[in-house]
Amino acid sequence: MIDTTDTRIPEGDERRLRLDVDDKNGVGVLTLCRPGKLNAWSWESSRQLGVMADRIRFDERIRVVLLRAEGRAFCAGIDVTAPGGGIEGESGAARHHAYYEGIRWAHERFAAFARLPQPVVAAVQGYCLGFGFELALMADVRIAADDAVFALPEAQLGVAVDAGGDLRIAREAGAGWAKFLALTGRRIDANTARRLNLLQQVLPVGELEDAARDLAAEIAGNAPLAVRSVKRDIDAYADAGLDAALDRVAMSAALTLTSEDSTEGYTAKARRRPPEFRGA
Repeated sequence: MIDTTDTRIPEGDERRLRLDVDDKNGVGVLTLCRPGKLNAWSWESSRQLGVMADRIRFDERIRVVLLRAEGRAFCAGIDVTAPGGGIEGESGAARHHAYYEGIRWAHERFAAFARLPQPVVAAVQGYCLGFGFELALMADVRIAADDAVFALPEAQLGVAVDAGGDLRIAREAGAGWAKFLALTGRRIDANTARRLNLLQQVLPVGELEDAARDLAAEIAGNAPLAVRSVKRDIDAYADAGLDAALDRVAMSAALTLTSEDSTEGYTAKARRRPPEFRGA
């Protein structure tokens, strides 16, 4: 794993997220900044997201957060090459426990971000897969370029959806669509995601950045206490029962991540062959 007590944001290749604050319009721009890796996610990314959320929460300059990404992809999913990607243990039970606690720790970082008092606007382009899709779903408002592609491919790899993305799809689009997308792993385009209420707006690629900044600035121009109250009240209604469901998600993810099927799924993907799952 990583040092979960570290509150530093490193520079260079280890930097996953960058925060820039526009004092004039009250927008904090949080950028996924590893375009060479298609902004793939890792345990370290989760740690940095939690650190950034703590900084944003008490920054009086920031009224709205714009979540965006550099490069041709928003986030292509989990970085399987990142350090700490696999959790070790002397037995299956020990590994299961370690994964369960690790995922619960990650959920706490995600909750700090999703429950920021400031609204979050996500601007998505290109691949938005696996955790990338789940991260975008943590935002309050989502807009995307017309080249965006969304999917939850975890079941194809032998693991459960581990950050609550399927739960958030159920909230926005209904349980049937959540199951359809999570059980098949199918990819959908931006216009389909818009029809399912997973996006609020779809724009040409060249217009996404300006439109996202304009939307964030528009929200930031409203009364801060009213804006935060609206977010808090709607979340209280929409997220009822989410905490208990996320604990079940952590248990399911830990179970599947320590399964033989998970090993087979990732091995098959690396070797570009169909997996042979056995339910073990």
